Amino acid sequence: MEVQQLQDVLFTTAAPDNNNISYRENLIGTLLAIFGHFVVSIALNLQKYSHVRLAGFKDSRSYFKTKTWWSGLFLMIIGEIMVFSSYAFAPLSLIVPLSAVSLIASSLIGIIFIKEKWKPKEFFRRYILSFVGCGLTIIGIYLLVTFGPNSHEKMTGDVIVKHLVSWPFLVYTLVEILVFCSLLYFYKQKNANYLIVILLLVALLDSTTVVAVKAVAGMIVVSIQGTMQLGYPIFYIMFVCMVATAIAQASYLSQASQLYDYALIASVNYILSTSIAICAGAIFYVDFLGEDVLHLCMFSLGCLLAFLGAFLITRTGKKKKTFEPYVTMSSLPGLQSMYDNGNAVQPEFGSFSYGALQNNDMSEMYSPATLPVVNEEASPAPPYKTLDHNKTE
Repeated sequence: MEVQQLQDVLFTTAAPDNNNISYRENLIGTLLAIFGHFVVSIALNLQKYSHVRLAGFKDSRSYFKTKTWWSGLFLMIIGEIMVFSSYAFAPLSLIVPLSAVSLIASSLIGIIFIKEKWKPKEFFRRYILSFVGCGLTIIGIYLLVTFGPNSHEKMTGDVIVKHLVSWPFLVYTLVEILVFCSLLYFYKQKNANYLIVILLLVALLDSTTVVAVKAVAGMIVVSIQGTMQLGYPIFYIMFVCMVATAIAQASYLSQASQLYDYALIASVNYILSTSIAICAGAIFYVDFLGEDVLHLCMFSLGCLLAFLGAFLITRTGKKKKTFEPYVTMSSLPGLQSMYDNGNAVQPEFGSFSYGALQNNDMSEMYSPATLPVVNEEASPAPPYKTLDHNKTE
């Protein structure tokens, strides 16, 4: 009887301690992610400010000599380290949606650094969607943090291998590879340069990146705590996957930025990448194991509010007007031309001829006019007739 009472006391005291530790780790990871994304946003805006200020200089790399650019680089490194470390403390499904903080910070910084003076009504009308989007995103983040998953396990090499060879993740990996190859085929072979196709490729790569980031960060933290994990081959496999997929993401995002507006890319990429990454975390790390229906529903509501807020924030950006250097003949109604099929009227490279002239027939159109030469001896009469204009006529 006394032994049973002692066990009850031990288990009842140990459970609150475990819950306190898990909530504390969640809080640490959440704060690291929020402040990390905020610092990264400030760093990017500092570097952009340096580029814009030195845009007129002949030396394209003159920004390397400015303190502003180097300050931005230093802050970016600090912010990325904070975001990287956050994956070691909190569940992946909780950390990934917090990247919306960077959208909020960029929106507020952009408004603060605007040099134009607006009247209160014009300012409110112009940025109403941005303020509503920031409010919805903040509410969504609060719901995510409050009702997010609370699963924790030490990221040792054995644990990572166990998750890696589990059948749910193997099925998920197979489906992801098939979808990625199909999208890549349509994008490369069929020239399907749609935004949704490119950003789906980015989102699938991002899900692999964040899974690898959490594994690498968790194993580093466990090694710092005293249990060395850097001797496991899985650490280096995950590190290579993290770097390779991150580089591939940057390449596809660069291609998307050349075709579409940056604001649209930011919102759609956040929605797609966050959704697929949460699914990857739920399957690989079993983040939502043991969560009740209320927490799942409120977490989903928080994601939806964050998605809607991110979409509204990016809707306030000015749409870029596409520059059309050449005129199409079909754009002028009623104009008939020898190339009346909508082709562009433009100069060929290496030539000085303009317009829609076939084979550069400049000689025929601009040949000098010649008058007939009349021999005075053969024909004494003038080659033309003189008319007398009398008043009677």
